[in-house]
Amino acid sequence: MFRRSVLTGLLLLCASLSAQAEWAVNMRPGVTEVSQNVFDLHMIIFWICVVIGVVVFGVMFFSMLVHRRSTGQQPAHFHESTTVEILWTLVPLIILVLMAIPATKTLIDIYDASEADLDIQITGYQWKWQYKYLGEDVEFFSNLSTPAAQIANKDEKGEHYLLEVDEPLVIPAGKKVRFLITSADVIHAWWVPDLAVKKDAIPGFINESWTKVDKPGIYRGQCAELCGKDHGFMPVVVEVKSQEDYAAWLDEKKQAAIALRELTSKEWSMEELMARGEKAYQGNCAACHQPTGEGMPPLFPALKGSPIATGAIEGHLDIVFNGKPGTSMAAYGKQLSEVDIAAIITYERNAWGNAVGDMLTPQDVVKFKQAQE
Repeated sequence: MFRRSVLTGLLLLCASLSAQAEWAVNMRPGVTEVSQNVFDLHMIIFWICVVIGVVVFGVMFFSMLVHRRSTGQQPAHFHESTTVEILWTLVPLIILVLMAIPATKTLIDIYDASEADLDIQITGYQWKWQYKYLGEDVEFFSNLSTPAAQIANKDEKGEHYLLEVDEPLVIPAGKKVRFLITSADVIHAWWVPDLAVKKDAIPGFINESWTKVDKPGIYRGQCAELCGKDHGFMPVVVEVKSQEDYAAWLDEKKQAAIALRELTSKEWSMEELMARGEKAYQGNCAACHQPTGEGMPPLFPALKGSPIATGAIEGHLDIVFNGKPGTSMAAYGKQLSEVDIAAIITYERNAWGNAVGDMLTPQDVVKFKQAQE
């Protein structure tokens, strides 16, 4: 019986191990010169520690075995040996100096963000990232794009579950890119292991980091700070393009920004606002208020049949634009365009059976914004 139980336990253990996701016990070398230097430094320190461990424990076990009491060994008696004290002071000092030389060089490289070819401001929000290309008139938000059905275990998990976004950060290959990292609400941390970049995003402070990737590709990371209940839904995706492809992408984003500004003055129909509002709501509001508008009371109140979504449209606009102090309701006035704010509010007032029947236009949001300034 005991043998059968042991065999069953071993089979279950093997099955559980085979079901686990890919894992490793070591750091990844990364794709940048800095990340490779960090990996090399890690391995140097690791092997120094291994040698120290082998020597120390080897001496200990040799002494315990050869000089054990049962063999009749007599302990030596000495006091305040100058030679021993010099040795156990100099040897660790030499080891630390040997470790400090490569560590200092690597740290200097990590913190040298000067002479960058491109500056990008990264701002953390609960729970998304805003990327602003300084001097290029390009900025956008990056949101988790993993379908809600996968998160709710209704659909099979995708290859990049919780590590996929609607708008990745795009940078050119072979160029030094400086990141200026901050936060608009709580402390976040922008972390991409393959780039060896991990910096806290702190409200009111700007932290610097940089990278230079020579090989085009897609590199993924996450927020590495416990920033709230949806902390795990705040991925980072960096797409490195060739310089030609990056120039084409940048021009496309500039044209899209111009087109968005033109949409602000467009005459919108209810159907157009509802269609755009549903998409914008899913990307910005559904995580808290749920796709059905039923929320998660009391922390995240329902919008379905709520006094806000069915009351005066001015009050609805005010709380979406300015947020609500003391709650998790963020101010979206600086996060979303006038078009998306108008579309979301129109959608919330006419979805899930609310059927208020009114609509908010982008021009109404522009006027409200001007009155706030």
